[in-house]
Amino acid sequence: MFFWYLPEVFVFGYKWFAVHERPFIANGFTWKTFPMTHSAQAHSTDTPYRVTLGNSQGHLWYADEPASLGGGETAPTPSQLLLSALGACTTITLQMYAQRKQWPLQHVEVDLQLSPAGAGAGNAIERTIRVAGELDDEQRKRLLQIANACPVHKLLEGGIHITTSLV
Repeated sequence: MFFWYLPEVFVFGYKWFAVHERPFIANGFTWKTFPMTHSAQAHSTDTPYRVTLGNSQGHLWYADEPASLGGGETAPTPSQLLLSALGACTTITLQMYAQRKQWPLQHVEVDLQLSPAGAGAGNAIERTIRVAGELDDEQRKRLLQIANACPVHKLLEGGIHITTSLV
């Protein structure tokens, strides 16, 4: 596996900031750079429960909570973001594999539910994958194997150790 190096440039508040191996401050937030693309930062906002998320490539996205929990319901919840990461990774992995094999995969749709059996059933994700294209049974079987090997799937199944510090 290889990674493309992208210049560390952020977009924040309609301004471009170039970053060179050090943190910088934009609109009061300190955005840090990390050596790999597998990093993100979260910053609280003035709106209750709305969080601005960003990465070293300059992408910004948001999380929020539903109105029933006091949020503004302006963005996906953190759990929905986790599910969307698995759905996106599954879709991209299948597309890349089919393209490399020159298979006629036309469309991928992934539906995900967290703990569909309800509270007390433990943590479980139910994933349903729909593919479109003139694929034979062997190709479809292989695509299911490939979906189960996508990087986010492997990360979630393998367990995660989280080290947290409060400064």
